[in-house]
Amino acid sequence: MDYFDQLQYIAKVDKNDKVIGKIERWQAHKKGILHRGFTLAVFYKNKIVLQHRKHPVFDGVFDATISSHQIFENEKLEDDISAIYKTLDREWNIGEENLDAKPKYVGKIYYQATDPRSDFKEHEICRIFSCSLKNLKLPNFEFAYGLIVKPLNEIKNPKNPLYPLLAPWVIKAFPQISGSAAS
Repeated sequence: MDYFDQLQYIAKVDKNDKVIGKIERWQAHKKGILHRGFTLAVFYKNKIVLQHRKHPVFDGVFDATISSHQIFENEKLEDDISAIYKTLDREWNIGEENLDAKPKYVGKIYYQATDPRSDFKEHEICRIFSCSLKNLKLPNFEFAYGLIVKPLNEIKNPKNPLYPLLAPWVIKAFPQISGSAAS
């Protein structure tokens, strides 16, 4: 079964990121219901690895290395790090052993955005993480069109032609990502 066709429940949260229930992921995105997600910015040789996103929601944008949701499994919400490792494996074939250290929590953002090419909406509290990679790998092309590896200061410059192609949550997360780039 295709990953995007799987029935998955994500955390419905309040504006303080407190879990108040669970909701089917596509229902949350169609109705713009506030939910929890995560983004991981992976650095390789002091440059950020961006994924050219292949996804039903915000298809074709440039995302931080991965962005997804913590999933309910057997009525229990998976923890952030488990969700990150599962997504890294699925979307990049990257295991824990490929990272220099465990992903580090660097903050969270609240944002809303409407996908201009679909009827989906993001309304999310997004937990931001950062880490560095030992060896660069190609993404799994079921989930990405490709990748770009660039200095963060270049990517976050609004005059850069790539800037308008960035996912809205990446732009909002720049302060947290920038603060983690040196660590």
